[in-house]
This record gives sequence, C-alpha cells and structure tokens, in this order.
Amino acid sequence: MPGYYMENFGCRATQADASAIERRLAERGFRPADAGDADLVVVNTCTVTASADSRARQAIRAVHRRNPGARILVTGCYAQRAPEELAELDGVRWVVGNAHQHEIAEITAEPESATAGGAFVSIDRLRGGQSAASIADDVALSLADGPAKILTGNLLEQRAVLVGPIEQGGAHTRPTLKIQDGCNHRCAYCVIPHVRGRSRSLAPERVVGEIARLVAAGAREVVLSGINLGSYGRDLAPRSSLGDLLERVVDETPVERLRLSSLEPMHLTADLIDRIASNDRIAPHFHIPLQSGSDRILAAMHRWYRAEHYARRIELIGERLPDAAVGADVIAGFPGETEADHRATIDLVKRLPFSYLHVFSFSPRPGTEAARLGEPVKPGQIRERARELRALAAEKTAAFRARQSGRVTRALTLQTIRDGATDALTGNYLTARIPGEWRANQWLTVRLRSRSAILEAELVAPAP
Repeated sequence: MPGYYMENFGCRATQADASAIERRLAERGFRPADAGDADLVVVNTCTVTASADSRARQAIRAVHRRNPGARILVTGCYAQRAPEELAELDGVRWVVGNAHQHEIAEITAEPESATAGGAFVSIDRLRGGQSAASIADDVALSLADGPAKILTGNLLEQRAVLVGPIEQGGAHTRPTLKIQDGCNHRCAYCVIPHVRGRSRSLAPERVVGEIARLVAAGAREVVLSGINLGSYGRDLAPRSSLGDLLERVVDETPVERLRLSSLEPMHLTADLIDRIASNDRIAPHFHIPLQSGSDRILAAMHRWYRAEHYARRIELIGERLPDAAVGADVIAGFPGETEADHRATIDLVKRLPFSYLHVFSFSPRPGTEAARLGEPVKPGQIRERARELRALAAEKTAAFRARQSGRVTRALTLQTIRDGATDALTGNYLTARIPGEWRANQWLTVRLRSRSAILEAELVAPAP
C-alpha cells in the first residue's frame, strides 16, 4: 500500500481542501506516512503573501532533500497562480491547480504512462511564454518531454465545493467543514478570487448530512468555513443564506456547538447577530476583517464599507453578546497609506472591543490592482506600523482575558497536554489551561483565571 504525506499551508479553506484530498487518497488505497518514507508528498500551498510563496518553496526543497525518491505533487493557490515557478523545482512531478484538485487521487494512483496523454502540459512547453491557463483555454493539452506536468483550468467554470472536513488534533476534535468557496469581490490587494474562482456553495442538505456524519463519528464542535462565508447560498436555487443554514443545522442535527470562521462586515447583519445570540449552540465568536480604519484607504482597497459602518456592526455584537470574542485582520502599509491613515486605524482598534488581531504587512500580489499602485510605503515604515498594531493587539487580548477572569463557562478539551495540564477552548475562543490530563473532545465546566500570559482555569465540574 503506497504511503502519502500532506504538507499544508494557509487558511481553513486550504486546510479543508487538504482534508478532502486525503479522504480521496485513502479511498484509492494510500496510507498516511512520514515525509521521509512517503511514496507521494502533496504540498498544498497558499499564495496570500510573498512569504507564503517562499515558505512553500522552502518546504518543497526540504522534502526533496530528505526524501529524493518521493513523487512531489504541488497544489493549492500558489499552484493555480504560478504553476511554472513550482514546476521548475527539483523533485516536483506534478503541479495541479485548484480547479483539478478533485482529480489528484486518480492522477497519483495511475501509472505515469496513463496520465501522460491526459490534460497536462510540461514545463518545457510553458517556457515559450504562454501560461498554463492560457494554453488550457486554447487547446487540449498534451504531454511533451519535461520534468514536471502541469494541470490547471478555468476556475470561472468551477461549480463544485471540494468537501473533506478537517478533523483537528485527532479524536474528531473541532472538525472544520468548508461549505463555501470562491469570491465575487475584487479587493485591490487580494489574489484569492484569481485562484479560487467565483463564489459557490455546498447545498444545505449536503451540509446537514456532513455535520450529522461528523457528530455520529464523535464531533462535538464543528467549524463552518469558506473563502467568503457570508455569501453562502446566494448562488443556490432556491437561494439560501448563512442564517437560514444555521437554523437548519441546529434543528436537524444534534451538533453541540457550531462555530463560524471569517465573515465580511457587510454580511454581519443585525438578524445574523440576533440568530447567534439567541442560540447557545452557536459559539459567540466573530472574525470580521477590518483591513484599515481609514476611509481613504478602504476606498483604495475597494472595500464595501467605511470605518463607521464597520464600527456599528462591532458595537451591535457588544450590545447583544458582551462576552463574545471579536477578531479582525488588519493590513499595515497599503500603498499610499500615510501616517494619518495609520493613526486612524490605531484609533479605531483602540475604540472597539477586539479580543485579538491578525496583522499583515502589505505584500504586493501579482495580478492585483494594488501591485500596480504607486506610492509604496517604505519597508521600514511598514514594519514599524505592523509592530505597533501587534503591540496594541496584545493589549486588547490581555484586556479581554482580564474581563473574562472569574467567569464560569463550558470548554472543550483539546489534545494539547503539557506540564500536567490540558488545554481547552471556550465558546468565545479562549484557550484555557486546566490542571490534570483530560482526554480530547470532552466538555468541562471551568472558572477562568487570568493570572499570567497563560489563561488558567479551575475545574468546576465535567459538563453534561
């Protein structure tokens, strides 16, 4: 039985893709193996920043050094955006874009001679100047002599959502189910629509069925994810919505806790907040990308809201769910960002009840409008602004933990055990360390104690 190893990078959606690929590999007779012993290594890439690209290339080189006999297949967003770059790396046998991830198990399970006449193009052919995507649009691809085979396609024609829940940490603890893929927006800095395609949704009955299967296998919390999760259901006939889906899942499955991944501000309606607030089986946790607190920069980014619109949505969460976790993404150093723009972001973050921030230094992505904009911010200024935002984020996290100290709540044990204590996750996204070694995926009722950089908790009782 051939062995495979999966090296994964990126967001929850990318992780969900990896899980779906693994499910299909298992169905074709592959077994998990260590990177040094695997016959097949799949590297699932991210391309949201230049550093993400660099980490993927480093991982491929490291795998090839450690296991030069392994067949390396590279997929994911970087593979969709720039397959030629990856095909040039030593050890890479295939580069498969996002449009063809569902074929990976079949590609790698067949003898090489069986795939040679398929819809592949070799790196030699690409050296003529055409991209893999443009050749695919023009002709049926055929294999020429070359070290790597590339398979990409037109993502605008993609209608399916690759399904394979991520079962994090073993014991079916907090699996993530991707229910939406792609994005119809065109933010100036974002390459994701180019590598993910249009927004598309998993049918509600399929979502309900997948969650029921996960619960039957032992899952107690399920995380719903997507590239643009709030747009869920708009492409379906009949049209649906994320709020309607949440009600259906709660009504039709015994899942004990649902958690949502990132939601765009314009999708965070008062109705959706009320639905979450009125049901204790939905985690009080919101991740709402901000990107900038400057209206001028938000307009340049092609974001569909302004600072006060965003602030009002966060304030609504605070009014309805005062203990909710609220996180955000912020970009430091977008082209043209002045010190005044940066101060506007700092002031807005200080004002709002965030519990954490993800801070990104601006990185120009090929093919995006922002990559062509003038007035780049100097790298030293970007680093300083990012540093200031991260320091502020640490203050917000500490303040949120302090507010939660003394609160009695329910937490789900994770598989992380160290120094005689077990980590557990609360509904509002706090990881607390509980004395004793507990099996993963168990509910405990705990009292939180914010006494140090590590949030501690004392056991009140095992939760039912």
